[in-house]
Amino acid sequence: MDFIQRITDFLTTYVVEIGIPVGGENVPLMVIILLGIGMYLTLRLGVLQVRRLGHGIAVASGKYDDPDDEGDVTHFQALTTALSATVGIGNIAGVALAIHWGGPGALFWMWVTAALGMATKYSEVTLAQKYRVHEDEGEWAGTVSGGPMYYIERGLGPNWKWMAVFFAVLLGITAFLTGNGVQANTVADNLETQFNIPTWVSGLVTSGVVAAVILGGISRIGRVTSVLAPVMAVVYVVGALIVIIMNIGEVAPTFALIFREAFNPTAGVAGTGVGAFLVTLMYGVRRGLFSNEAGQGSAPIAHSAAKTEEPVSEGVVALLEPFIDTIIICTMTGLLIIMTGVWHDRFETEITLSGGDLSYRAVQVDGGYVDMNPDAPIRIDGGEHAAMGPDDPQISWHEVPVPVLYVDEAQTRPFSGVIDPGSGTATGDDGQTYTSLHGMAVESGAPLTMAAFRRGLAPLGDWGHYIVVLSVLLFGISTAIAWSYYGDRCANYLFGARALIPYKVVFVIMHFVGAVLPLSVIWAIGDVFLAIVIWPNLIALGLLAPKVVEMTRDYFERKPWEAK
Repeated sequence: MDFIQRITDFLTTYVVEIGIPVGGENVPLMVIILLGIGMYLTLRLGVLQVRRLGHGIAVASGKYDDPDDEGDVTHFQALTTALSATVGIGNIAGVALAIHWGGPGALFWMWVTAALGMATKYSEVTLAQKYRVHEDEGEWAGTVSGGPMYYIERGLGPNWKWMAVFFAVLLGITAFLTGNGVQANTVADNLETQFNIPTWVSGLVTSGVVAAVILGGISRIGRVTSVLAPVMAVVYVVGALIVIIMNIGEVAPTFALIFREAFNPTAGVAGTGVGAFLVTLMYGVRRGLFSNEAGQGSAPIAHSAAKTEEPVSEGVVALLEPFIDTIIICTMTGLLIIMTGVWHDRFETEITLSGGDLSYRAVQVDGGYVDMNPDAPIRIDGGEHAAMGPDDPQISWHEVPVPVLYVDEAQTRPFSGVIDPGSGTATGDDGQTYTSLHGMAVESGAPLTMAAFRRGLAPLGDWGHYIVVLSVLLFGISTAIAWSYYGDRCANYLFGARALIPYKVVFVIMHFVGAVLPLSVIWAIGDVFLAIVIWPNLIALGLLAPKVVEMTRDYFERKPWEAK
């Protein structure tokens, strides 16, 4: 596990966080290209995400559906399949992580990513429809396939096939991780926290459910997600709305805090320093991308299967994805976390000394933290760290130092002794050995969102957290189901129909593996591949933008929907 963590840290430093120095700070290239392409497409298309949003709603509703059009699923089923992949753990755990690291202001940058991402999503889906291909072999005979690998090769020409192959390989791997392992991990983590169900048990169960659905192909996936996606969204949104209405007086101050912290941050709970604007920006953009997937190139694969003869008609449907996912659902999550105050609160926690959420950090003069890798025991006196200078590692949970450590769950007996990072044990001055201690620690990820629901709905009883438990279960399974389709389309592009069954088998195995790996590891690996896979897609979108503009102008001048 240490080897995997070292590889992940290396790739995070030299792939995810590599950037350009600006004003003494490092601006990640991922942020620059993602926002840059989104702004470019927004301007080229005349802010289409605002002007044509209503038309997208009309098309998605089925108003203009023609069952004789070529394709495999309806506009609505294509949208729900894509939403099943986008509306997921990112809306629950991703928002919480963004606020945990970047503070409330990170939510603003998630909005910016979504607003620009609407133009990006429109463009990639329109191109996927334009350059989709017809399958004529195996179980997929008579269906269509599309996505960035096809519009890179067919839109840019055969000289770009290498980039299409590169994209397909990367997205196929990303499907194992971001769209699968992260989902399984969060589901398993929540079920273990709430019901003490071992991660391997929940991993086996959810793997079985995923396998039963994905073996039926896109038609079964479309039928399942067309029911599952609306149900899970309604459950989550209604619960969030109840909390917001009950705290209506906090809504305006919360929005004011979000806007203020977006440009003048005082650092997230686990941020790297007070006033670290780029930390707030980076985590907002990164989690925004993870949540709505605009520019990633995954959703176009689902949308390319829609029944239509007009590529733009599916493009306008795709406008709804970032709007629903980030502007609506992520905003509700963020409001709950901020207005209930759980984002900076501490909770009674068992500090597992060899757990995946344990880390060692030193407090700096500016109030921020730096990661440490201690090679010597850490002395604790009366529950507190004996040394707390800028070079002294402190026991941290969710990347934030725990102020006082206790040996008992009731937190009445402070620990005195030494903690050995190497063995993951604590030895008291009385000779007693412990593998875990207790203390007040901050939460992060899905458990933080769970705490927000629990506190927000407390006047109605102690049940609010079960909304998140149910939502995580539904979101995690539906996202994995949808991503399996993305992955096997990549496998089909690379190796043909013979690769589909082996790919699905590995996908199910990776779902189980994701369930049992530590949270920090699986999220970090997912972020690495997410940062890589956007590059070929965004380059293609920039080069094919004139084609998108041409198709858009032609569609809205002809108004083919009026003949329906």
